[in-house]
Amino acid sequence: MKIFGNIVDIHNRDIYSGVVSISGGRIESIEKYDSTNNSYILPGLVDSHIHIESSMVTPGTFAVEAVKYGTVGVVSDPHEIANVCGIEGINFMIDNASKVPLKFYFGAPSCVPATIFETSGHLITGDQVKELLNRTEINYLSEMMNYPGVINNDKEVFYKIECAKNVDKPIDGHAPGLSGNSLKKYISSGISTDHECSNIEEALEKLSLGMKILIREGSAAKNLDNLKELFNTHPEMVMLCSDDLHPEMLIKGHINKLIAKLIKEGYNAFDVIRSATVNPKKHYKLNTGTLKIGDPADLVIVDSIHEMNVIETWIDGIRVFENERVTFKTDNNLIINKFNCSYINKEQIVVQNNGANIRIIEAVEGELITNQIIASSGHNTVVNSNLEKDYLKIIVKDRYNDMPPAIGFVKGFNLKSGAFASSVAHDSHNIICVGTSDSAIVDAVNKIVDLRGGLAVSSDSGLKYLQLNIGGIMSSYSCSETAMKYDELNKLIISMGCTMSAPFMTLAFMALLVIPELKIGDKGLFDVKNFNPVSLFC
Repeated sequence: MKIFGNIVDIHNRDIYSGVVSISGGRIESIEKYDSTNNSYILPGLVDSHIHIESSMVTPGTFAVEAVKYGTVGVVSDPHEIANVCGIEGINFMIDNASKVPLKFYFGAPSCVPATIFETSGHLITGDQVKELLNRTEINYLSEMMNYPGVINNDKEVFYKIECAKNVDKPIDGHAPGLSGNSLKKYISSGISTDHECSNIEEALEKLSLGMKILIREGSAAKNLDNLKELFNTHPEMVMLCSDDLHPEMLIKGHINKLIAKLIKEGYNAFDVIRSATVNPKKHYKLNTGTLKIGDPADLVIVDSIHEMNVIETWIDGIRVFENERVTFKTDNNLIINKFNCSYINKEQIVVQNNGANIRIIEAVEGELITNQIIASSGHNTVVNSNLEKDYLKIIVKDRYNDMPPAIGFVKGFNLKSGAFASSVAHDSHNIICVGTSDSAIVDAVNKIVDLRGGLAVSSDSGLKYLQLNIGGIMSSYSCSETAMKYDELNKLIISMGCTMSAPFMTLAFMALLVIPELKIGDKGLFDVKNFNPVSLFC
């Protein structure tokens, strides 16, 4: 098999007209060939950190969509499904992914649950992490979110880290805002990457200590514009990743879209493309091709490096996408889940006023971090949502046990009516809901209970929903079907006044107890900076 085009040689930093010869799934030769070509041949692209579950589809369904955009491999952390279904969930991801040609490189989740201050569906022990790391299907230790455990010499945390070192597998980090001596200790433990940098100063400090930076551009957290200057200063130390990419974003593009943006803005094309090809291959020891003789024939043909519109995608010498058609299908016959809770009622979410101030979570558009606001609880006997000040009630309901919901208040959504709820709530995936009235909150939450997982919106026109029948976080629909239903719900929420560009994604991270500053889990409010529970009233 011979492929003609303008070859983008990132190793010799050259672009020339040539021909790539493929034999036995590998690149046999690359030769210059004097002809006029309108297409460009690049190495296949790799997303260096993603939770497939956040796309709300299975690995196989994700693959069907991702190859349309030149993606040949993903470094995937199955942390989300592991929180719901444990080892069974990880095995589900590996099995489902094995049925498609896209190269999935799964990690062993290091923090299930992320903290002891929330309820998850399963606990993955250090010994189970060790067993996972000894499996050939597991390529690295997933993000070590328990950075306080690293800093404070937690034995279980260091046991997991040592297990990864013993089998010579990389260790991913997760340390938002960490600096100084605490950061030095975190990195010296062997943790080698971070995808949580939101500003250049934070990234430069981590780089100075030898850490590699995964520049994230997902659905809720968008850090590319803040960090893109690293391509001018540390191109060999950066990679591109999505982290969490919802379906309505995935159907519009993947890593190819980020590459096109950067090259259009004048960043060196070879450095940019290397960040999604050579850099992840070297760091994670991937069996992906980088357009070298002898490499796997993983390549993508595009119309131009400035537009990155994909014409064909090849994986191991097989054309998996051509003429806007994917050449393989996926199998979503197996369904797994864990859901065990009953309905809530309005009496359970009444907040009696004790006359003190209250802590309010402030959500930030485009960020996973939150702020903390201290505000007066007012003079009424109960504390309700205050639409004028945008103080909305937020609740988290344990989906694994029949326990009463935790209650707090959040600012930043600007919802003017109704409520919306989800069983996608990082990382334990309990039911989370924000709303303007108790009745709307109850309706939305109880619909999620009915569905045994999904998304629901309670509006003046009634209840609209999307069932997520796999673990309460993924759908067996196609990506386009899931995206369409998800987009309809998003538009409905925005019509209700919400100003967040990704309402469900932002809501999901209000329950993530490892990203500062103030969050809420099924056991109540949590001060991430001091890593301890706090009360609503203060």
